[in-house]
Amino acid sequence: MDSQLKKGLVEYSVLATLRHGDSYGYQIIKDSPALLGLTQSTLYPILKRLETDGRVSTYSQTHNGRERKYYHVTEQGKQSITQFLADWEQLETIHAYIQRSEQNEEE
Repeated sequence: MDSQLKKGLVEYSVLATLRHGDSYGYQIIKDSPALLGLTQSTLYPILKRLETDGRVSTYSQTHNGRERKYYHVTEQGKQSITQFLADWEQLETIHAYIQRSEQNEEE
């Protein structure tokens, strides 16, 4: 899969994971589809970008005597997912066109 396409899908997958409830880094990795191959080195820059964009907010909470940073999808993040899904419909139309073109070439 193209790395730029995958990068965008990872962002929206992280937002979708957070729609199920606030979470912290390690749990987000566990809850994300394995196919994404999400690691800490890819997750934290994405979370920072989502926070900078206003699509995610953070707060800290003590867990077993240690501070843990939690991430929360904001209303802007939810709207971003809605827009992504609308854009995806257009991508499906383009995909169908490309697929038909490939099939016509084979005939």
